[in-house]
Amino acid sequence: MDELDTREWLLTNGLGSFASGTVCDARTRTYHGWLVAALEPPAQRMLLFSHLEASLEVGGLIFALGTNFWLANQVEKVEPLGYRLLREFSVDPVPTWVWSLGDQWQLHRQIMMPYGMVTEERSPEAMPPFVNRVLVQYRYMGSQQALLRLRPIIGDRDFHQHQQEIPALSFSQLISANQVFLQALQAGKTGTPWSLSWSQGQYHPEETWYWSYYYPVEARRGLDYLEDLFSPGYLTVWLQPGETVTLEARVGLPSTTLPDQLPAIVDWTMQAEQQRLEQAFLPFHSVSSVSTAPETMVLWERLLQASDRFFAWQPVQQTPTIVAGYHWFGDRSRDTLLSIPGLTLTTGRFSLARKMLDRLGRLCCQGLIPNLLPVYGGDVSYRNIDCALWWIETLGLYLEATQDWEFLLEQYEVVKQIYKAFTTGTLYNIRIDASDGLITWDDTSVPLTWMDTIVGGEAVTLRNGKPVEINALWYSALCWATQWATLLADRPDVENVDRLLNLARRYAQQADQVKASMQKFWNAQQRYFYDRLEPNDRLDATIRPNAVLALSLHHCAFSTEQSRQVLYTARDRLLTPYGLRTLDPADPAYHGMCNGTPDQRDRAYHQGTVWSWLLGPFSRAWSRFCTAEGEPLPLDLQLLLTHFQHEGCFDAIAEIFDGDAPHQPRGAIASASAIAELLRQWEELV
Repeated sequence: MDELDTREWLLTNGLGSFASGTVCDARTRTYHGWLVAALEPPAQRMLLFSHLEASLEVGGLIFALGTNFWLANQVEKVEPLGYRLLREFSVDPVPTWVWSLGDQWQLHRQIMMPYGMVTEERSPEAMPPFVNRVLVQYRYMGSQQALLRLRPIIGDRDFHQHQQEIPALSFSQLISANQVFLQALQAGKTGTPWSLSWSQGQYHPEETWYWSYYYPVEARRGLDYLEDLFSPGYLTVWLQPGETVTLEARVGLPSTTLPDQLPAIVDWTMQAEQQRLEQAFLPFHSVSSVSTAPETMVLWERLLQASDRFFAWQPVQQTPTIVAGYHWFGDRSRDTLLSIPGLTLTTGRFSLARKMLDRLGRLCCQGLIPNLLPVYGGDVSYRNIDCALWWIETLGLYLEATQDWEFLLEQYEVVKQIYKAFTTGTLYNIRIDASDGLITWDDTSVPLTWMDTIVGGEAVTLRNGKPVEINALWYSALCWATQWATLLADRPDVENVDRLLNLARRYAQQADQVKASMQKFWNAQQRYFYDRLEPNDRLDATIRPNAVLALSLHHCAFSTEQSRQVLYTARDRLLTPYGLRTLDPADPAYHGMCNGTPDQRDRAYHQGTVWSWLLGPFSRAWSRFCTAEGEPLPLDLQLLLTHFQHEGCFDAIAEIFDGDAPHQPRGAIASASAIAELLRQWEELV
């Protein structure tokens, strides 16, 4: 490699834990490390094992294989330059590096993160065991014996924070044959216990600190960018040509795995993961209606595997969830609901969808569902207006896909609770305006839609009043409720049939009122929808993608002609190869780039920044209103697929992109909803 290749790779284990780094093997982010363990899955993620500093001695010459960024006298430098010996990198089936010096020697390294759960299907009374671990294997090829030196670089810190050498922080190590047990000690408190094991070699305890690791991505993001990491010692391994050494880092008490078992565990892990994925997608191995061209099917399989990264099991609560995005996002209900159709319904993983919908339904309080989900007794925040409405929409899509009417019977009380809360009023003065049947709220202190960024205590994108997509969701919810009440009234095992039929009539009447009132959003001059009706009856003519969201729902309140005009405007002003802009570039408030300090990024987050998941709603709406008239989808998917396969993070789609060309990826490197929408709309997009 003549230049540093800082494209990223990502491994997850079904618990919210991850391993991540770059092609050149340098850490460029706070979040890079080989074992970032979710101690309370999928939360409380801690960086424990950063990496191994490696060197190879062959024929009396020592070759440093590592690559690191440092900051010395405010000058960025790279040392050592191991990337110059790097000849190959691939991510299939696991991240694999090959260093070599001509035909003199070659060193392969593979990193894998075994799936953390024994199984997803166990009896409710038996808490599934889970383990956070990572495996690393080196294989040497050459004409003579070589000495491999491996120095573990470790930490014990929250994955958002940095570690610094301070007198109060130390690391204890308990050394045994082929294993060292490690634990941080700070201010009388013990850290996370974990162990590092190896199949062969001699361990030498030699404690040292490495100061001022520099993370250039964090520096560009206006965040802290320096960190000190600790090394407890180093391992030396004599390798004959063809030999391997395998290491395992594992959270918890010392492992009882025998050294000679470790190489076999690597092979078993890869086979087990392949079998698990095959079993997970057994109901949906192929897309029969899509071209069966080999390259198309390979890409489809890669998308399926990418989708699996975002599922995380909660062992205590015995429920699955979706991690909204890596590296830093967690368990968020809006993202879960947006992702369920693509990640579970399209792929045939219906049991996961059912469990997640059930969990969210149980959290409903005063008609609202929290966006930030509680973890082990943590605080619950109901600061949103749309999650309950997205829950009804997603429940409807699940029922349409599965015909699971028993589940509807279980969840119908939640549907009625949401309806009652919105009609009588709930938190933040969310209520129905009796004059037109539309949902409104007038609290200016809290942003309640998905455009929810706050800077300096104020909402950046204020959308109080009557937002268009919220009322489109309300209309769709009323249509679903009408359909379900009618369906349940026909069941022989349901009581109070007359009451259900009365409810169905009431829902239908309100849906008709809302449909008529939705015409207030039509802006005939711009041939677009007003983004919201403000509390003072002013009309917000800002051109945003929320109009497209309103057209993408299962039940739509607008005419075909209005919808086509809206989509033409969105195509001309918002559409990019990577998603929809959140604001028209002609708007004075438009930000073409989402970079700079945290405040600068937050102010640009919904003011022009492209959101990748919005390609799905646009595609859905276009297929409904324009494709039927013979107009092909105005999108070349190749740039997005190139990004997925070869740019940013391999086999991932970034959360956001700059509004201005060349639309640099920003935000989280791997977005669940972006992958979900690509899967959901695959037939329309390919």
